[in-house]
Amino acid sequence: MKLGYNRMKCGLIGEHLTHSFSKIIHAELADYSYELFELPPESVEDFVKNSDLDAFNVTIPYKKDVIPFIDVLSPEAKAIGSVNTIVRKDGKIYGYNTDYFGFSHMIDLSGIDVKGKKAIIFGTRGTAVTANAVLHDRGVSNIVMLGCRDNTHENRQKYSDFEIIVNATPVGMYPKNGASPICLSEFPNCICVYDVIYNPSLTSLLIEAEEKKIPYVNGLPMLVAQAAKAFEYFTEDTYEAGCIEKITDKISKDTLNIILVGMPGSGKTTVGSLISKMLGREFIDTDVEFEKSNGLSPAECINTMGEKKFRELECDIIRNVGKRSGIVIATGGGVVTQACNYAPLHQNGKIFFIERDLKNLSRDGRPLSMKISAEDMYLSRINSYRRFADFVIYSNENPDDTAKNIIFEFKKM
Repeated sequence: MKLGYNRMKCGLIGEHLTHSFSKIIHAELADYSYELFELPPESVEDFVKNSDLDAFNVTIPYKKDVIPFIDVLSPEAKAIGSVNTIVRKDGKIYGYNTDYFGFSHMIDLSGIDVKGKKAIIFGTRGTAVTANAVLHDRGVSNIVMLGCRDNTHENRQKYSDFEIIVNATPVGMYPKNGASPICLSEFPNCICVYDVIYNPSLTSLLIEAEEKKIPYVNGLPMLVAQAAKAFEYFTEDTYEAGCIEKITDKISKDTLNIILVGMPGSGKTTVGSLISKMLGREFIDTDVEFEKSNGLSPAECINTMGEKKFRELECDIIRNVGKRSGIVIATGGGVVTQACNYAPLHQNGKIFFIERDLKNLSRDGRPLSMKISAEDMYLSRINSYRRFADFVIYSNENPDDTAKNIIFEFKKM
């Protein structure tokens, strides 16, 4: 962190900012204050002209809207037609575009040579225009931008041979997780996907890319890189070497969830509580959340309404909990039996399968465990546990050791 800027007032303006990591990033960059300001469209002009901030960033959907209120546009901001960084100095308002630097960093991270390739960008506003400029400058042979209205099956078919996919829209962004602008099966020649969304860590689009083994980069490296460049405009100082990678790694780990799956009675709640205390993170037990939301426990629901209905209601809980960041989650033993639960858990977390000797499993108060032998249940679920899991942790009788092993693997990522 750079010190000596504690008298500066900085921030971020946008329409919806509950998803933003910008305050966390700038706290790592310098000691100036950095606050978030959610503004309706009619308040943008007054804020740009009259706020008491020394400098601030601009995000969706105001990167183009702020331009008429700026006295001096940097060459790159003028050429791109998008501003995401504003600085007050010498009695004037200056506008810059640091997203260009950020998106360039995304491409560098992917290791993909985009020169001569064909790219399709979903989106037409500020970040999409910036991505277009970067790809053009890197020698991409053909670039198409599709806005929401133009994103039709017929248009996608026209460009099905394109190799580079960029999502520069908010489709799939928190809190509307799970949406995607396209299905990658429509682009069989795709060699890389860039999604500027960083919350969730993996959008549905990127989860599909992962499943298809297509290289991808999410928006967090871009966000950190553009913030580092914005820091330079804010302070007229240079950011520290290696800070982009360091901050990206820190935020990635701090915001990822630790998720526990395993057989009923394998100790997920106990281990999760211990991890929560060791790391100072919030702990959520999805069975407890189920009872809070539905007014009856999972066991009561299964006994009165049947397992099918319970699984439907459980999926709702998983979708909501999975949107959270930086927490520890213990799931019910059968969460893996529903394939639809994978993406909500995977999008923001690493999944640990706690495997424990069957003879040591607790069966008290578990209606499904009373109806079927542990061996039969294990055999019916083991493939699903392993399919969900990023790590398998073999648990002994000491929950403390299990918790420490999970933390060790998580930090080693």
